[in-house]
Amino acid sequence: MELTSLWGSTFFYLFSFCSTLLALRAKQIHPGRFSFAAIFLGVLCQSWFLALRGKGTHACPITTLPEMLIFLSWAIGWFYLLIGSTYRVSLMGTFTAPLIVILQSAGLLLLGPAVPMQHSLNSWIEAHAALSLVAFGALGLASVSALMFLFQEAQLKSQAPAPIFHFLPPMQLLEITTTRLLWLGLGLLTMSFLAGALSAISISGIKFWVSFLLWGSYGLLGVAQQARRFSVHRFAQGVILIFLFALGILFWLS
Repeated sequence: MELTSLWGSTFFYLFSFCSTLLALRAKQIHPGRFSFAAIFLGVLCQSWFLALRGKGTHACPITTLPEMLIFLSWAIGWFYLLIGSTYRVSLMGTFTAPLIVILQSAGLLLLGPAVPMQHSLNSWIEAHAALSLVAFGALGLASVSALMFLFQEAQLKSQAPAPIFHFLPPMQLLEITTTRLLWLGLGLLTMSFLAGALSAISISGIKFWVSFLLWGSYGLLGVAQQARRFSVHRFAQGVILIFLFALGILFWLS
């Protein structure tokens, strides 16, 4: 049943992406309707998997790299749904679905059978790990929004913009969305540190310092953007690069 839910979720995300491309090709005005519904079904299937996995491991299903990748893709999907009413006509789902499919496919290929935990875990440590991944879900969607900004910027400079350009939201709205998602992710990441502190377990070593580096990098980027220290173009690039760095660290540490 776990694999069925994951394959079903992957199908819905791919359907979302393909249906939007077909709608664009047909020059439909509302290419995002089926995309939003398909992503909603994809998130439901992921939720089903996580519930089954958690029951099998007797813990939050983020104990292995494949589980963390699937959990991260689930978080990105949920954040998209939370702001999806704003973007149903904007094609944000078209940029979000491929990212989720890539992360989830990697998790699906590496996924092994559920291994029940032999000892009870500290609930604060589980909250720390889960909040960290949820935070990176918001930051992952911020990267999607930043990518849309850079894409639209490039299209504006092009003498022959692609048809998708006419369905994209205003660049100012993308800047606001990226900024708000960054601060939301940073706030959740701060909460994860507080949960780790409440665990009464000494947290140190490479994982702690890498997490602190990522937290500091996002914080400095957000503060610099609010102070207008550099252009929105550089800000969008920074959001994407830090998220890609975070994904690389996730693979390295796992």
